[in-house]
Amino acid sequence: MSSISYEKAVVPERDLGGLESEGTLPTSRPRRRRVPLTLLLAWAVIAIAVLWALTPQLFTAYSGTEGIAGAQRLAPGGEHWLGTDQLGRDLYARIVYGASQTLSAALVAVALGLLLGTALGLIAGAVGGIADEAVMRFVDVLLSIPGLLLSLSIIILLGFGTVNAAIAVGITSVANFARLARAEVVRVRHSDYVEAAYGSGGTFWAVLWRHILPNSLTSVIAFSALQFGSAILAIATLSFLGYGTPPPTPEWGLLIAEGRNYISTAWWLTTFPGLAVVAVVLAANRISRALGRTQL
Repeated sequence: MSSISYEKAVVPERDLGGLESEGTLPTSRPRRRRVPLTLLLAWAVIAIAVLWALTPQLFTAYSGTEGIAGAQRLAPGGEHWLGTDQLGRDLYARIVYGASQTLSAALVAVALGLLLGTALGLIAGAVGGIADEAVMRFVDVLLSIPGLLLSLSIIILLGFGTVNAAIAVGITSVANFARLARAEVVRVRHSDYVEAAYGSGGTFWAVLWRHILPNSLTSVIAFSALQFGSAILAIATLSFLGYGTPPPTPEWGLLIAEGRNYISTAWWLTTFPGLAVVAVVLAANRISRALGRTQL
């Protein structure tokens, strides 16, 4: 019998970009996501503002309420970085000490709107029926009233002051939080894992607390960062109109109001407090956008 010889087929090797030709394929390594420079800058601005509010004495040696004799309306310079006001008070010190009033009031407003709005949205979305209709009609009434007008009406009822201004701004933001919370609760309520939790014997309150509420708060928390910037603008507006923090306590909106009478001769009295408000609001908005993208 004639022997049949089989030759081993030779498969041409492909160029694998310098890798050893041992049948190994290149492994894909996950790329590190770079944090945008604008986001880092936003966090830096918020961090500085928070440090100003917590420990203002570490950033300036001047008082926020006491003036210096003979130093009225000095232009920005080496001794007074941002100049002085009409009473000889260092403007930089006033801005630093005013951060505690503005940020604390905005924080109270956001916390109040977050708690009340989330509670209303949770009830409307989870219970449904008559409760949903009643809550959403109440929300529609709040949304139909301009925010500034509603805040002024509440302040007139409660009285002037930083706390009352924060409460007024917080009540005006309840409707926005309630609508968002309701939409998230309705979305989560119809998900598969919630239906499975009910099917496995979970009660309404247990499923609501363990599954619906935690998975509905992600978007609401991201929205609270955006609402924080809006609350700063609202608090500054009320103080500018004279309904917020009373003088001589420094507050960013009040500083702008005090300097508007000298805008032609002392431009720095309104410019630098206004830039502080704009910087913090833009930083809060940038952080809110980043938080919103992480939830997608």
